[in-house]
Amino acid sequence: MTRFFLTILLIATGFIAKAQGGAEQKKLEDRKAQIQKEILELNNRIKDESSKEKSVLAKIEDGRAKIKLNERLLYTTNKQALLINDEIYVNQVKTNKLKAELKVLKEDYANMLVRAYKTRSDQSRIMFLLSSQGFLQAYKRLQYMKQYASFRKIQGDEIKSKMAELDTLLKKLTVQKQEKVRLLTEIDNAKDVLEKEKREQEDLVRSIQKDKKKLAADITRKKKESREIQRKIDAMIRAAIAAANKKTAKKASESKATTAAAAKASTTKITLTKEGKIVSDNFKANKGRLPWPVEKGYISTGYGTQPHPVMKNLEIHNSGVDITTEPGTNVRAVFGGEVMSVQVIQGTRNKIVYLQHGDFITVYYNLATVNVSSGDKVSLKQSIGTAAANPTTGNSVIKFLVLQNTTYLNPSTWITK
Repeated sequence: MTRFFLTILLIATGFIAKAQGGAEQKKLEDRKAQIQKEILELNNRIKDESSKEKSVLAKIEDGRAKIKLNERLLYTTNKQALLINDEIYVNQVKTNKLKAELKVLKEDYANMLVRAYKTRSDQSRIMFLLSSQGFLQAYKRLQYMKQYASFRKIQGDEIKSKMAELDTLLKKLTVQKQEKVRLLTEIDNAKDVLEKEKREQEDLVRSIQKDKKKLAADITRKKKESREIQRKIDAMIRAAIAAANKKTAKKASESKATTAAAAKASTTKITLTKEGKIVSDNFKANKGRLPWPVEKGYISTGYGTQPHPVMKNLEIHNSGVDITTEPGTNVRAVFGGEVMSVQVIQGTRNKIVYLQHGDFITVYYNLATVNVSSGDKVSLKQSIGTAAANPTTGNSVIKFLVLQNTTYLNPSTWITK
């Protein structure tokens, strides 16, 4: 009995999960296609630059990006395989249940046909009616004969229906099992590629570690540059928030208490107007659906704290994501909003653009040219400038950040290709 209820529960769960499973598979397939596109773009860029002189550190950066992308691809494909495995299990349970029901139905139907065969003659049916004790009993026997014939037809139709359902399920199972085999092959291939790339990366790391003194100096310099960049962005964000709040306070006919409260939180929290709250809510509602700030490229350095690609005992922190793309590529707004500020990066003359979307802020770092000015309204995917080239590597790296007030968020969870 317990097994029976468990089977029913599994089948019920299967019906509920069916739509969710299909949507999840589509989501995973889209994510995998995006990762594969990033891998292709990275491989094409490496191929185009193969004739150029590149430092070992630059090669290590490329290798690290390839490993990260292939790890994401392997993880996504594994999730697909697990999901298809669950679907196969549920459909197998449903198939077994249908087979058991069909067996019972066919046995009942066979017995009914035997009984019908024994009483098949018109004379037998007439005698059955004529042997009635009265009109009422004869009428009831006639109705019984009609109902019996109808029930036999219903049972026959039910058998046909269940056989058709079973046939559909078996075909689906065949397709799902083929898909599982394909995914498992993809997983094996992805593991081989990943292992090969990790071996190549280890060889590169070993080759550069011979000159540890030079390497340590380079790492120290880059960390110092990174901290300085972060400090300037933090200061600019606070200044931009203060300026936005003063602008809001000036426009609004509010009480002194309200204005004072706005001024008090002016460097850490944007004071939202009704219109600003609508923009903020819309931005939040589009989490995971915002376009990339560039049409082509791949994430070369992800968000958060992570081990240094060469010195594993050291950690690096990224408050956004670094997207490697082609120099001159259009950099575009990921959502409609207003330009808070345009800042020049000292020493390079490249630029940073800050866009406000309610109390959310998106930052686009390392632009060669800029098409907008402070106070301009921008629309979704509007070009705000072009990506600057790195004179050493020849490529372009755009740092993209997403904040809510002064809190840094992971941009990867907000954007999708």
